[in-house]
Amino acid sequence: MQGEAATWPRKTTMLPPLRDPLRTRRALRSRGGCGIAGRMNPKTDGRFPGVRIAASAQIHGNVAIGNGSSVWPNAVMRAECQQIRIGRLTNIQDFVMLHVGYEHPTIIGDFCSITHHATVHGAKVGEACLIGIGAVLMDGVVLGAGSIVAGGSVLTEGSLFADGSVVAGIPARVIRSRDSSRANRLNAWLYHRNSLAYARGDERAWDGPEFEAWKRALTAEIERDEDRERLESI
Repeated sequence: MQGEAATWPRKTTMLPPLRDPLRTRRALRSRGGCGIAGRMNPKTDGRFPGVRIAASAQIHGNVAIGNGSSVWPNAVMRAECQQIRIGRLTNIQDFVMLHVGYEHPTIIGDFCSITHHATVHGAKVGEACLIGIGAVLMDGVVLGAGSIVAGGSVLTEGSLFADGSVVAGIPARVIRSRDSSRANRLNAWLYHRNSLAYARGDERAWDGPEFEAWKRALTAEIERDEDRERLESI
């Protein structure tokens, strides 16, 4: 307002010294592996048993997350109306935004990967889908099982995509039909392994001969569709 500058307080406030980043890092590790551990965050204690959630993730409103899933740093979920429902063994990666529409819940199936910086807003994602980096799914979108959305794509309001779609573009369209369920389940299992490793302070879960042997065995198991039985025991 006019004249406000003349009356604005001129007192200088000293900022507190910055914390030693190494000491801060050690503190995070002591809480369960770089801030990613099941039930570590008091805000989500008891709500999501069997789910590993980064301390910097924010979860608000009516949200349900299935067993074996993981929520990575700086992901945000808000359900002020409707609901957000996430299946089992699904990973919500760094900086993902999940929100609801006034008339549309956000539903994500088992074995899904919602990758970095993607936005899912009042959309339904079928089982074993992969949403690429920076993709946007808007209100009323229905994406069939075993599908892939290319990074940076925008799925506009009310768009419907059949099972096994490969979707790309702005606005997005189907560029190929292919069942990607097995490849997408493999990615979901990789992130499950990674979340377990982070929870015990291991940041190199995808490296070394033990990992390569594990991945080969898992791939063969997925090809026989036997990995679904393992899901029931998690």
